[in-house]
Amino acid sequence: MPLIPEEPQIPESAQGPRVTPAAGRTAPTPRPVPGPRSAATPRPGNPGRGPARPAPPAQRARPVSAAPAAPVPAGRKLPEDSAAQFQLIPAPAGGAIDAADEAVDLLLDTGRAPGDILVLTTGEPHPWAAHELSFGEAAYWAQHDAGDDVFFARTADADRCASRSVVVVAVDGDLDDTAARALSGVRERAGDLLIVCGDPQKINSALGAGV
Repeated sequence: MPLIPEEPQIPESAQGPRVTPAAGRTAPTPRPVPGPRSAATPRPGNPGRGPARPAPPAQRARPVSAAPAAPVPAGRKLPEDSAAQFQLIPAPAGGAIDAADEAVDLLLDTGRAPGDILVLTTGEPHPWAAHELSFGEAAYWAQHDAGDDVFFARTADADRCASRSVVVVAVDGDLDDTAARALSGVRERAGDLLIVCGDPQKINSALGAGV
Protein backbone atom coordinates (compact mmCIF):
# COMPACT_ATOMS: atom_id res chain seq x y z
CA MET A 1 0.00 0.00 0.00
CA PRO A 2 1.53 3.27 -1.08
CA LEU A 3 2.22 5.80 1.60
CA ILE A 4 0.41 9.13 1.36
CA PRO A 5 3.01 11.77 1.66
CA GLU A 6 2.38 14.12 4.54
CA GLU A 7 1.69 17.76 3.84
CA PRO A 8 4.83 19.75 4.15
CA GLN A 9 4.99 21.71 7.36
CA ILE A 10 5.62 25.42 6.89
CA PRO A 11 7.84 26.68 9.62
CA GLU A 12 6.59 29.64 11.57
CA SER A 13 9.55 31.73 10.46
CA ALA A 14 8.40 31.48 6.85
CA GLN A 15 4.85 32.73 7.46
CA GLY A 16 5.89 36.42 7.20
CA PRO A 17 6.25 39.01 9.89
CA ARG A 18 3.54 39.25 12.47
CA VAL A 19 1.82 42.59 12.92
CA THR A 20 1.11 43.20 16.54
CA PRO A 21 -0.67 46.41 17.42
CA ALA A 22 1.23 48.48 19.94
CA ALA A 23 -0.34 48.26 23.33
CA GLY A 24 -2.23 51.39 24.34
CA ARG A 25 -1.40 53.25 21.14
CA THR A 26 -4.14 55.49 19.79
CA ALA A 27 -4.41 57.73 16.78
CA PRO A 28 -3.20 61.26 17.46
CA THR A 29 -5.99 63.71 18.26
CA PRO A 30 -5.97 66.77 15.98
CA ARG A 31 -5.40 70.05 17.82
CA PRO A 32 -8.39 72.40 17.78
CA VAL A 33 -8.10 75.40 15.50
CA PRO A 34 -8.70 78.59 17.45
CA GLY A 35 -11.65 80.62 16.29
CA PRO A 36 -13.17 83.97 17.21
CA ARG A 37 -13.77 84.48 20.87
CA SER A 38 -17.48 84.36 21.55
CA ALA A 39 -17.38 85.62 25.11
CA ALA A 40 -14.92 88.45 25.38
CA THR A 41 -14.13 89.92 28.76
CA PRO A 42 -16.17 93.12 29.09
CA ARG A 43 -14.35 96.36 29.62
CA PRO A 44 -14.58 97.98 33.07
CA GLY A 45 -17.70 100.00 33.66
CA ASN A 46 -19.66 98.11 31.04
CA PRO A 47 -21.51 95.29 32.79
CA GLY A 48 -24.61 93.77 31.30
CA ARG A 49 -24.62 95.43 27.90
CA GLY A 50 -26.11 92.29 26.40
CA PRO A 51 -24.31 89.46 24.61
CA ALA A 52 -20.58 89.97 24.58
CA ARG A 53 -19.01 90.51 21.17
CA PRO A 54 -15.70 89.10 20.06
CA ALA A 55 -12.88 91.33 21.23
CA PRO A 56 -11.30 93.54 18.56
CA PRO A 57 -7.72 92.66 17.59
CA ALA A 58 -5.94 95.38 19.45
CA GLN A 59 -8.10 95.76 22.49
CA ARG A 60 -6.21 94.98 25.66
CA ALA A 61 -7.75 93.62 28.84
CA ARG A 62 -7.64 96.13 31.65
CA PRO A 63 -7.33 94.44 35.06
CA VAL A 64 -9.32 96.58 37.46
CA SER A 65 -7.72 94.88 40.45
CA ALA A 66 -4.19 95.83 39.44
CA ALA A 67 -2.20 98.03 41.76
CA PRO A 68 -2.68 101.72 40.91
CA ALA A 69 0.07 103.15 38.77
CA ALA A 70 1.46 106.65 38.96
CA PRO A 71 -1.15 109.26 37.97
CA VAL A 72 -1.03 110.95 34.61
CA PRO A 73 0.52 114.38 35.14
CA ALA A 74 -1.92 117.22 34.67
CA GLY A 75 0.47 119.20 32.47
CA ARG A 76 -0.01 122.76 31.28
CA LYS A 77 -3.19 124.72 30.81
CA LEU A 78 -4.53 125.21 27.35
CA PRO A 79 -4.70 128.73 26.01
CA GLU A 80 -7.85 130.80 25.53
CA ASP A 81 -8.80 130.53 29.20
CA SER A 82 -9.60 126.85 28.88
CA ALA A 83 -10.04 125.07 32.18
CA ALA A 84 -8.60 121.85 30.79
CA GLN A 85 -5.03 120.79 31.43
CA PHE A 86 -2.84 119.70 28.54
CA GLN A 87 -0.36 116.84 28.42
CA LEU A 88 1.74 115.86 25.42
CA ILE A 89 3.05 112.29 25.13
CA PRO A 90 5.77 112.04 22.45
CA ALA A 91 5.18 109.12 20.10
CA PRO A 92 5.76 108.29 16.42
CA ALA A 93 2.70 108.21 14.19
CA GLY A 94 2.86 104.40 14.12
CA GLY A 95 2.89 104.19 17.92
CA ALA A 96 0.43 106.96 18.75
CA ILE A 97 -2.54 104.61 19.23
CA ASP A 98 -0.53 102.35 21.54
CA ALA A 99 0.52 105.41 23.56
CA ALA A 100 -3.11 106.52 23.78
CA ASP A 101 -4.16 103.04 24.97
CA GLU A 102 -1.49 103.16 27.67
CA ALA A 103 -2.75 106.56 28.79
CA VAL A 104 -6.31 105.23 28.98
CA ASP A 105 -5.19 102.20 31.00
CA LEU A 106 -3.39 104.50 33.41
CA LEU A 107 -6.39 106.79 33.76
CA LEU A 108 -8.67 103.84 34.53
CA ASP A 109 -6.19 102.36 37.01
CA THR A 110 -6.05 105.67 38.88
CA GLY A 111 -9.80 105.93 39.29
CA ARG A 112 -11.19 107.67 36.22
CA ALA A 113 -14.60 106.38 35.22
CA PRO A 114 -14.66 104.81 31.74
CA GLY A 115 -17.51 107.10 30.72
CA ASP A 116 -15.31 110.14 31.42
CA ILE A 117 -12.88 109.29 28.60
CA LEU A 118 -13.07 109.99 24.88
CA VAL A 119 -10.30 108.73 22.57
CA LEU A 120 -9.87 110.30 19.13
CA THR A 121 -7.55 109.40 16.26
CA THR A 122 -6.50 111.79 13.50
CA GLY A 123 -5.72 109.09 10.92
CA GLU A 124 -6.99 105.52 10.86
CA PRO A 125 -9.83 104.56 13.22
CA HIS A 126 -8.86 102.93 16.48
CA PRO A 127 -9.19 99.10 16.19
CA TRP A 128 -12.03 99.18 18.73
CA ALA A 129 -13.95 101.74 16.65
CA ALA A 130 -13.37 99.79 13.43
CA HIS A 131 -14.61 96.63 15.15
CA GLU A 132 -17.75 98.22 16.58
CA LEU A 133 -18.57 99.97 13.31
CA SER A 134 -18.71 96.55 11.67
CA PHE A 135 -22.00 96.07 13.55
CA GLY A 136 -23.44 99.27 12.05
CA GLU A 137 -23.25 102.98 12.79
CA ALA A 138 -26.49 102.98 14.79
CA ALA A 139 -25.15 100.47 17.32
CA TYR A 140 -21.78 102.23 17.37
CA TRP A 141 -23.19 105.67 18.19
CA ALA A 142 -25.67 104.17 20.64
CA GLN A 143 -22.67 103.20 22.77
CA HIS A 144 -21.50 106.82 22.64
CA ASP A 145 -24.93 108.06 23.71
CA ALA A 146 -25.03 105.57 26.61
CA GLY A 147 -21.92 107.30 27.97
CA ASP A 148 -20.95 104.46 30.31
CA ASP A 149 -17.70 103.37 28.67
CA VAL A 150 -14.58 104.69 26.96
CA PHE A 151 -15.55 105.76 23.46
CA PHE A 152 -13.26 105.75 20.41
CA ALA A 153 -13.82 107.91 17.33
CA ARG A 154 -11.93 109.93 14.73
CA THR A 155 -11.27 113.65 14.99
CA ALA A 156 -13.28 114.01 11.77
CA ASP A 157 -16.32 112.88 13.80
CA ALA A 158 -15.49 114.90 16.91
CA ASP A 159 -18.44 117.23 16.32
CA ARG A 160 -20.76 114.28 16.92
CA CYS A 161 -19.09 113.48 20.25
CA ALA A 162 -20.28 114.97 23.50
CA SER A 163 -17.76 116.67 25.76
CA ARG A 164 -16.07 114.42 28.32
CA SER A 165 -13.81 115.13 31.27
CA VAL A 166 -10.78 113.59 29.54
CA VAL A 167 -10.01 113.55 25.83
CA VAL A 168 -7.07 111.48 24.55
CA VAL A 169 -5.94 112.13 20.98
CA ALA A 170 -3.68 109.81 18.98
CA VAL A 171 -2.00 111.65 16.12
CA ASP A 172 -1.60 108.49 14.05
CA GLY A 173 -1.28 110.15 10.65
CA ASP A 174 0.00 113.24 8.91
CA LEU A 175 -1.32 116.50 10.32
CA ASP A 176 -2.60 118.18 7.20
CA ASP A 177 -4.61 121.40 7.46
CA THR A 178 -7.88 119.54 7.99
CA ALA A 179 -6.47 117.30 10.72
CA ALA A 180 -4.71 120.26 12.37
CA ARG A 181 -7.97 122.23 12.52
CA ALA A 182 -9.78 119.21 13.93
CA LEU A 183 -7.07 118.73 16.56
CA SER A 184 -7.27 122.41 17.50
CA GLY A 185 -11.05 122.10 17.92
CA VAL A 186 -10.75 119.04 20.16
CA ARG A 187 -9.85 121.22 23.13
CA GLU A 188 -13.51 122.18 23.36
CA ARG A 189 -14.39 118.54 24.03
CA ALA A 190 -12.10 118.22 27.08
CA GLY A 191 -13.47 119.31 30.42
CA ASP A 192 -10.48 118.59 32.69
CA LEU A 193 -7.65 117.07 30.71
CA LEU A 194 -6.51 116.85 27.09
CA ILE A 195 -3.79 114.28 26.34
CA VAL A 196 -2.27 114.26 22.86
CA CYS A 197 0.05 111.46 21.71
CA GLY A 198 2.25 112.10 18.70
CA ASP A 199 5.01 114.24 17.26
CA PRO A 200 5.56 117.19 19.67
CA GLN A 201 6.58 119.68 17.01
CA LYS A 202 3.51 119.02 14.85
CA ILE A 203 1.19 119.00 17.84
CA ASN A 204 2.49 122.28 19.24
CA SER A 205 2.18 123.83 15.83
CA ALA A 206 -1.43 122.68 15.47
CA LEU A 207 -2.50 123.66 18.99
CA GLY A 208 -0.50 126.89 19.14
CA ALA A 209 2.78 127.79 20.77
CA GLY A 210 1.10 128.62 24.06
CA VAL A 211 0.41 125.03 25.05
